[in-house]
Amino acid sequence: MGLSMTKEPGRFFVAGHELHAPSQGSGLYLVSTPIGNLRDITLRALETLAGADVIACEDTRVTRKLLEHYGIATPLTPYHEHNAATARPKLLARLATGESVALVSDAGTPMISDPGYKLVRAAHEAGHAVTSLPGASALLAALTNAGLPTDRFFFEGFLPAKASQREARIAQLARIPATLVLFESGPRLADALAALASGLGDRDAAVCRELTKLHEEVRRDTLSALAHDYAEGRETRGEIVIVISPPDQNEAPPDAE
Repeated sequence: MGLSMTKEPGRFFVAGHELHAPSQGSGLYLVSTPIGNLRDITLRALETLAGADVIACEDTRVTRKLLEHYGIATPLTPYHEHNAATARPKLLARLATGESVALVSDAGTPMISDPGYKLVRAAHEAGHAVTSLPGASALLAALTNAGLPTDRFFFEGFLPAKASQREARIAQLARIPATLVLFESGPRLADALAALASGLGDRDAAVCRELTKLHEEVRRDTLSALAHDYAEGRETRGEIVIVISPPDQNEAPPDAE
């Protein structure tokens, strides 16, 4: 008999009120967590985190902060790109005994720019139930805030760090007839914006930084103007999403003859 059928119900606290969470049925639960503001989480997510047998997370320190905020005592186990090969079979073994495993990322929706998809694939192949709990996503938060077309968009994730590889990838992105969404880090932001302006043309764009946090910032301008502003300004910190308008259908890409 799986542990999820015999353990005591979990609990969590919201605004000082104690709430009970029923034990979750056997399976893998993909739980979205806040991207900055700890209040951006659903009641269903809290119930699942409190009622699961174990929570697999990227960084136990980050996830523990969220759990402590809501008084959740579910044990944590690390699952990230550096230990996935050894941790994945252990999680699958727990699923096979009937346990419930909640999978979270450090922030936002699991499987978006993180390695969790291999665990999800293996769980499906083994016949385990897989349940998605939607919630916060930096990708969608930035896209909806940017004021650019949202009917069709392409999510790139992070550009390559090496300049030559980055330029080659941008040349490929230039031909995609959709709004582009990218993740970037503060130290690389100005260089990335300059490379994007060179490779895509001077499109309208938005730089969304620290969304949902105290110092949230959304700056809208052309790619070249944004590149200049961030190159001239102070060091940029925080988590960043770049949203870029689609190509003008009447204009050829910058490298076209």
